[in-house]
Amino acid sequence: MDTFEKIRALLAEQLDIDPAKITMESDIMSDFEADSLDIVDMVMTLEDEFGVEVPDDAIETLRTVGDVVNFVDSHQG
Repeated sequence: MDTFEKIRALLAEQLDIDPAKITMESDIMSDFEADSLDIVDMVMTLEDEFGVEVPDDAIETLRTVGDVVNFVDSHQG
């Protein structure tokens, strides 16, 4: 399972949405009506699942699913 598929599954479960509706271009806040608490939950899950640390200033840059995938890929291992 690649990074996108893992993140798609995590977001689908966390935000209770159909994974088929999640694309790399999806805007997490506007497309899925995620609020700041959802974003914090997502970041904590990413840190646990992928062993990455997401600094507070980076959180603001994670607008789309693609942003999240690229961040995880570039900070993993």
